[in-house]
Amino acid sequence: MNSDSDTYQKRLHKRYRQAARFRIYAAGALALAVAFLIFFFYDMISKGYSAALQAHIQADVSYSERSVEIPPLAVDEELRDLVSRGFLRMIPREVKDNPELMGTTQTRWVVADDAVDQYLKGHYNKLSDAETALVDRMKAQGRAELKLNTGLFTRGDSKMPEIAGLYSALVGSMYVLLLTLLFAFPIGVMTAIYLEEFAPDNRFTQIIEININNLAAVPSILFGLLGLAIFINFFGVPRSSALVGGLTLALMTLPIIIISTRAALRAVPDSIREGAFGVGASRWQTVRDHVLPLALPGILTGTIIGLAQAAGETAPLLIVGMIAFIPDAPSGVTEAATVLPAQIFTWAGMPERAYVERTAAGILVLLAVILTLNGTALYLRKRLERRW
Repeated sequence: MNSDSDTYQKRLHKRYRQAARFRIYAAGALALAVAFLIFFFYDMISKGYSAALQAHIQADVSYSERSVEIPPLAVDEELRDLVSRGFLRMIPREVKDNPELMGTTQTRWVVADDAVDQYLKGHYNKLSDAETALVDRMKAQGRAELKLNTGLFTRGDSKMPEIAGLYSALVGSMYVLLLTLLFAFPIGVMTAIYLEEFAPDNRFTQIIEININNLAAVPSILFGLLGLAIFINFFGVPRSSALVGGLTLALMTLPIIIISTRAALRAVPDSIREGAFGVGASRWQTVRDHVLPLALPGILTGTIIGLAQAAGETAPLLIVGMIAFIPDAPSGVTEAATVLPAQIFTWAGMPERAYVERTAAGILVLLAVILTLNGTALYLRKRLERRW
């Protein structure tokens, strides 16, 4: 007996040691994941926070026929290389919109060139010695400083980083996500209702279910190729438009909505259906008035998570041409547009180092959008769900 008892105790201690080691491994994995997230956010914030500021310098801007024809002549010669070319190019438009400016000289704060911006932020200095001395003197006089960069959210893309913004990409993303929801949600929910509540359990429906599950695991770039072949080449939908982007992402989101909707419908107890049938309700009335309202929290959660995934997609939209240079926000779904992930991808490949901070800022904005959508899904689920 003592021998058996000792053997049992040894085995028991061995199990406890194994369990303790497993807890340590699990805690280590969790700590590693948290450390990675902390490092990721620290890296993005440390690189992107400075994009919220933009260098401005104070200059006398002369509005004349000569400066309208040759915009660099609107400022003093010593400041021409310090002022953003983007600002100088807007002078003819300013005079056109405000004719009373003609013949006047205005002292105003203007956007500085990206070299001045990076120098004032302490990132690097590619100014000449004379330009560096001039900027230092203007800074001491209060004529050169960093101001809030409102243009990051009010301007579109630009080849000049100091005036490049996210506005056109944000508008394009909004159009694409709205179209994705408009096409994918009703089709996905109705498909799931049919398969779960009405379709007979035969070989045909089983094949459909298997293919839907397989589509959820297909690489997203293949949906881009499908969108290119069907919507652009066959139906003639305008390339690079929000319409083709929304349709393509709708194809990608459909399997997610169908699977999550079926899971939500399956979670409704059969007693609900049996009670409805017992008082004479038809199958459609049972689904419409009893099952569907109870499954709505799960349906909304799956849909929002699908949209959050679509919001971060780049590969399928690159295939359908939504990587184009879009300086102005689209005014309709058939006009050329880009989305936030594609804008980030474009900026990441630009040679100017000033785009680094804008790339990081774009990533933070995209993360904020995705986290907001996921947070909304969790809130709706907690708010609407019923426990049985």
